[in-house]
Amino acid sequence: MNLSHYILGQWTPQPGDGIPQYDAVTGEVICTSSSEGLDFAAIADYGRHVGGPALRRMSFQERGRMLKALALYLTDIKEKYYLLSYRTGATRSDSWIDIDGGIGTLFAYASLRRKLPDTPWYVDGEQAKLSREGTFIGHHLMTPKHGVAIHINAFNFPIWGMLEKLAVNLLAGVPAIVKPSELTSFLAEAMVRDIIASGILPEGALQLVCGMGIGILDPVGPQDVVTFTGSAETGRMLKTHPAIIEHAVPFNMEADSLNAAVLGADAVPGTPEFDLFIKEVRREMTVKAGQKCTAIRRAIVPAHLMDAVQEALHHALVQTTIGNPRTEGVRMGALVNRAQADEVKRRVELLSQHSPVVVGNLVEFEVIGADRRKGAFLPPIVLRNDAPFQYRDSHEVEAFGPVCTLMPYLTIEEAVALANMGKGSLVSSIATYDTRTAREYVFGSAAHHGRILILNRDSAKESTGHGSPMPLLVHGGPGRAGGGEEMGGLRGIKHYLQRTAIQGHPTIITAISGVYQQGAQQTEATVHPFSKYFEELEIGETLTTAKHTVTEADIVNFANLSGDHFYAHTDVTALEGTPFTQRVAHGYWVLSKAAGLFVQAKKGPVLLNYGLEECRFTKPVYPGMTIGVRLTVKEKVAQEKRNGEDFRKGIVKWLVDVYDETGETVAIATILTMVRMR
Repeated sequence: MNLSHYILGQWTPQPGDGIPQYDAVTGEVICTSSSEGLDFAAIADYGRHVGGPALRRMSFQERGRMLKALALYLTDIKEKYYLLSYRTGATRSDSWIDIDGGIGTLFAYASLRRKLPDTPWYVDGEQAKLSREGTFIGHHLMTPKHGVAIHINAFNFPIWGMLEKLAVNLLAGVPAIVKPSELTSFLAEAMVRDIIASGILPEGALQLVCGMGIGILDPVGPQDVVTFTGSAETGRMLKTHPAIIEHAVPFNMEADSLNAAVLGADAVPGTPEFDLFIKEVRREMTVKAGQKCTAIRRAIVPAHLMDAVQEALHHALVQTTIGNPRTEGVRMGALVNRAQADEVKRRVELLSQHSPVVVGNLVEFEVIGADRRKGAFLPPIVLRNDAPFQYRDSHEVEAFGPVCTLMPYLTIEEAVALANMGKGSLVSSIATYDTRTAREYVFGSAAHHGRILILNRDSAKESTGHGSPMPLLVHGGPGRAGGGEEMGGLRGIKHYLQRTAIQGHPTIITAISGVYQQGAQQTEATVHPFSKYFEELEIGETLTTAKHTVTEADIVNFANLSGDHFYAHTDVTALEGTPFTQRVAHGYWVLSKAAGLFVQAKKGPVLLNYGLEECRFTKPVYPGMTIGVRLTVKEKVAQEKRNGEDFRKGIVKWLVDVYDETGETVAIATILTMVRMR
């Protein structure tokens, strides 16, 4: 069977013969893939001119709901992907990381819509005041790029690797061209077929290219983004593509790295941390048969514990059953194909010149439910490098399979030095219950690693482990790991957005951004804004309240009510050497009184107070001063109707400006209310 591409709005069979993709267990050919003859310029233009405008017309809220709908749709049919995933050599639990992990990332990014506005763009950071009188300000606007995201993915996670990137670029409003690995694209193609059939994504938002993809980067331009996951060598080659250099195309690279796990000196045998370390190394060696870019390649342990760790790893790994992932009891499947298994063997032979194999045997091992001669099976292999500062192969050569090298250290400084000798990694971890050890390791090695896991008994129950990138945290690392960042929550979408500084009068910046800027023209409310429905409220609409003259009784009563008897509010004899000249009103009394001034008591469209986003007290308020409030509609974010609700609503952000009799602001805050829609 030849795989097809989804390009230019239709499924297109590949021409002629292609690269074979093999069943990792039986060695049988599953399909072939080829990208020869594809017009990559036309494919890129289709994404830019069809998918891009469709996505940019959608707000972040709409794009987030689109991701949620897609995640729900794929969840309902995910079992079909598990059946196919067995053919990559993955066990059921391996496939859970790939399939459910990928769908889970869609859910995670769908939820991030709640932190974004109901517009296709958003305002980033705080207003910059550029003039004395406030008539000239600056801000940063984040808008979707007008290009395409080209994702070149690795073979080990054909679904997660695709979805964890798509979730981000689709939420940002940028279409994608996905080029999965030519070794396992049969699984990615199966899911893309379902995604396209669902009709959830607008046309042009997703295109799929199977095969080698030679020439896919030739048409990239200044509005495009390229991401790559795979070997550091291939990544460096792609990063220097002439078109990428000429057009300064953002290139996000996530490469395989020599990740390290460190055993703290306090984590001796018998402690929970020792057991957790052994469990984590074993898991990272055997999950996906060690074919993970985050797998532990170097286990760095106190010199006096080398033998104990070696023995414990041997005991843990010999219990690992290897074989057909469909067979009951099998805990580790096969590598992706025989060629990859042969490459791992070659790397082990290279490493073993200075680091002998102490656990496992590449020649003699048992396979359950399959023919070892046909499948791509290898056993877990532990090597031992007793002189890691002298023999540096362990820090330079990676065997991308179930292989790890054990090495000793004498001090925490040596452990840091060894971990950093990997020249940059995606993740490092340390198992310790000693706070000082953890602190010294983190600050000594953080610059060399994209993520650091501190594993101990307190976090073990809920820890996702050394090798699990999380959607809300960055996935990437410096140096050998590629220097890129993926996911990372809202940070990730900024890779697909252009940050533009906009300057002008607050009124025009308000009109452009959809967010009220201090100093902008205000429209005085003719009726109380709390009596208006969500759709009726306009940005800049302002209620100017009645005023209140502050008394000492106000301060005393609030102190008694709240229990806040801080000396500045209650003891006028203690004010010497403070910023205050007399008894000062509580900041929270000022805010509470402001609410009393602007709130409309009778029932209306406002459903509840949703929270306080920011608040500053800028000037002391003393008895005898008179305060008033300007309540301004700052921003509006629509929300979808949830199951069981009989109404639609949105979140309204209000700028609360509390000022005194001189007109000077004494407190300023942003509050949120939930407001019913019609």
